[in-house]
Amino acid sequence: MGGILVLAGGVLCLIGGLLIAIAAFKESVLWGIGCLIIPIVGLIFVITHFEESKGGLMAYVAGIIAVVAGTVMGGGGG
Repeated sequence: MGGILVLAGGVLCLIGGLLIAIAAFKESVLWGIGCLIIPIVGLIFVITHFEESKGGLMAYVAGIIAVVAGTVMGGGGG
């Protein structure tokens, strides 16, 4: 069960990151390229353009929660 949560969380994180990148490219090409190349730019974009990127952020956060829950349920792989 933990492995499934980790996998689902990883997919949610990927989808969330893609949604944020899409929102960044809609704002400008430089924002989009920055989000793809430099991770901190994605965070800055989310903070400065919250309304445009909140869907992707929520998917990303849900993915992180699922990964953490799956890791805890699975015993941390140890």
